[in-house]
Amino acid sequence: MTLLSFFNYWVVIILMMVGFYCVIARGNMVKKIMGLNLFQTSVFILFVSAGKIVGGSTPILRDGVEVYSNPLPHVIVLTAIVVGVAITAVGLALAVRIQEAYGTIEDDHLRDDFDEEDD
Repeated sequence: MTLLSFFNYWVVIILMMVGFYCVIARGNMVKKIMGLNLFQTSVFILFVSAGKIVGGSTPILRDGVEVYSNPLPHVIVLTAIVVGVAITAVGLALAVRIQEAYGTIEDDHLRDDFDEEDD
């Protein structure tokens, strides 16, 4: 087995780490949301990769076919995409409201504003 045979898993690892880095290292809320979307996309790729069997057929009963690919991961990913789009929309709407209320969406500036209010 070569490294190229695991190409999709390498893509998953790279996308996951880039998304995780964006969430951890960035202070901008929109960039954090985009990092979460990248992380989520890597999980989708992982699920679809796990559901595909090389040489497998669609799960329709036919003569001469004995190996089938599992459709369940694909269905779960479709549902997760819909949920992910909704969560992204809510997160971006919250970022807009925070921008309107506080004038910034940077974590450091918001933290400073909250510390000043507490004092």
